[in-house]
Amino acid sequence: MIHHVVGLFTHPDQEWQEIRGEEETISHMYLTHVLILAAIPAISAYIGTTQVGWSIGGGAPVTLTEGSALAMTILSYLAMLVGVGVMGAFIHWMARTYDANPTMTQCVVFAAYTATPLFIGGLAALYPNLWLAMIVGTAAICYTVYLLYVGIPTFMNIPKEEGFLFSSSVLAVGLVVLVAMIALSVVLWGSGIGPVYRY
Repeated sequence: MIHHVVGLFTHPDQEWQEIRGEEETISHMYLTHVLILAAIPAISAYIGTTQVGWSIGGGAPVTLTEGSALAMTILSYLAMLVGVGVMGAFIHWMARTYDANPTMTQCVVFAAYTATPLFIGGLAALYPNLWLAMIVGTAAICYTVYLLYVGIPTFMNIPKEEGFLFSSSVLAVGLVVLVAMIALSVVLWGSGIGPVYRY
């Protein structure tokens, strides 16, 4: 797992070819990659919001109670795990349009590795700061999009022109999934599962 993560940051083209050539199962992918990396932003956010906190207008730091932060950590962790599977399923469904024939497993593997920069960028949550979150979050999103656009043609073995359209479709669905998760968060907060602050 680690050598693929490093490879995606140092030579993504070659790494996508290596990943494509491996025989992987969805359960193994989740156990060795997704479960571990998705825990990075979840645990970082728990620590950051309960131990460090954030300041509003230069005042005293505001933190969350441990119980409230734990509930939100578990929900966000589960959302990330489900999100990878949903994106993998969509990639598998969309591949037929572009005459690519990946297996469902390959599509979930692709989705998981593409999301790697987002998972690693979650380390910024250890220190809750608006500017830090914006800078690191923007960098992580940009590199994730780059991996998507570089990886689709290589991984799906399709021409680059088709890969651009395929990648754009995947990106659009990814944004829809993100908005749906935000909407679900608002609904949960409205039903009483939300942050409880300590001042």
